[in-house]
Amino acid sequence: MSATASSPPVAAVMQVDHAVKQFGGLTAVNDVSLDIPRHSIVSLIGPNGAGKTTLFNMLTGLYKPTSGRILFDERDITRSRPDVITKLGVARTFQNIRLFGAMTAVENVIVGRHARMRTGVFGAIFRPPWVRREEQAVLERARELLAFVGVAESSFDRLAAQLSYGDQRRVEIARALASEPLLLLLDEPTAGMNPYESATLTDFMRRMRDELDLTILLIEHDMKVVMGVSERVTVLDHGNKIAEGPPGEVRADPAVIEAYLGKQG
Repeated sequence: MSATASSPPVAAVMQVDHAVKQFGGLTAVNDVSLDIPRHSIVSLIGPNGAGKTTLFNMLTGLYKPTSGRILFDERDITRSRPDVITKLGVARTFQNIRLFGAMTAVENVIVGRHARMRTGVFGAIFRPPWVRREEQAVLERARELLAFVGVAESSFDRLAAQLSYGDQRRVEIARALASEPLLLLLDEPTAGMNPYESATLTDFMRRMRDELDLTILLIEHDMKVVMGVSERVTVLDHGNKIAEGPPGEVRADPAVIEAYLGKQG
């Protein structure tokens, strides 16, 4: 999409520059470049096995690119550890929910706040007053975030394993928000949800972006969600970027139609 004089280009909060990820002889991500404009909602789509989650794992430091470069807020994070990237301001959820089932909803969110806490070994052992104040503030913030994402107060102290699937998704988002990210990566956030829940989450993504001043990148298979929430869509197929642009243009792209439906006889 070309910029005009009245609409200058928005600076990218994250830039992926010719990223490649190989596992032995398999190339999972092949020479992918991607700019994520600040304060935007961008969808990453493609058939199963297209390389979407592998790319997410590189953006968050779980995988190191075989070649290429990743910049976040103009800082090179290509070889950075996941905890360093989280502290810089990148948070994510997972396709398969990864909550601690034996911990309460509040406790799970507190875990997400760890990157911003000052308490070290000394504070944990001797617990001076400032440590107790910080712990209380973190507890209050965790409860605020659970309310923000739509978890009922009666569920705050329930074990995560006892929560409904939808509430588990909400707790996972709250945990990601606890680290105060600039960029939030959502991996199939509407998976397993009914149409009403998906529509509600679509509206909530806009609210998160606007009220928390976030940039959101999501992997999503529900095209109604993608078309409804995205300002920009990037399409991967067999590890390659095959299309990118506004949702309407991408949906009509012949290469995208072929990737999803196959060639017509």
